[in-house]
Amino acid sequence: MVDNVILSAGIHNAQATIDLAIEKGVGVEVMAFAFPDTLDSDWRVTLAEYKERLKPVTGDITLHGPFLDMVSGSPDQRINAVCVSRYSHAIRIAADLGAKQVVFHANFIGSLHNTFYREGWHARNVEFWKPVADYADQHGITILLENMWEFDPTIIADLLRDVDHPRLRTCLDVGHAHIFSSPQYPFEYWLQTMQPWLTEIHMNNNNGIIDEHHGFNWEKGVLDYHQLLPMIRRVNPDVDLVLEMDHVDDMRDSLSYFRIEELA
Repeated sequence: MVDNVILSAGIHNAQATIDLAIEKGVGVEVMAFAFPDTLDSDWRVTLAEYKERLKPVTGDITLHGPFLDMVSGSPDQRINAVCVSRYSHAIRIAADLGAKQVVFHANFIGSLHNTFYREGWHARNVEFWKPVADYADQHGITILLENMWEFDPTIIADLLRDVDHPRLRTCLDVGHAHIFSSPQYPFEYWLQTMQPWLTEIHMNNNNGIIDEHHGFNWEKGVLDYHQLLPMIRRVNPDVDLVLEMDHVDDMRDSLSYFRIEELA
């Protein structure tokens, strides 16, 4: 069985990443529309450029949506209105781009471990995400909530369980889980907890301290994908595997870990 591999195309390496995806017959996750500079400029021109660039890609197209300063489920309704506007815009772009899903961050403030904050965050986000998921459904797009600062996978899993919407799923970021998780929650527990909603996994390597986006074989990396990949395949063999790395050479090198059917 082949792996469904997707390469993350950043702003500065987009064409080289797309070229590698075309060469290897894998997909592309577009990062350009995650940033306010793009969304507040002539984004229609950028969208048209990406639609043309992505035409030869035979793998899946996905989108990373806005995440900077997004605070979904805020007690401040003006903040929520900004988040809804940004997310709705990204959903429309994803649909126009031919993407199947868009990634947003869950936005839990991980330094706050008190019950009062967690219960309030949960209640507000259940209310926040239901209509946004309905909007995504109208456009044929699935939303994936990604872990960032969350120290416990049940923070997101409980939210997804209670929203209970087929268009609201999750993206598990391996690096984030390693750096920001409480020590009692190993990666296998993250996998098992997220499994009912797990659709995409972001993969790279880091030094265990800083959220860096290096290749699997980085000499200072603490994540061993020879162990992690078999674990992921056992839990969810159909999950989308996204190489979210800063350098295209790291993606090319890391592709040797996967079972892919190369077109070139």
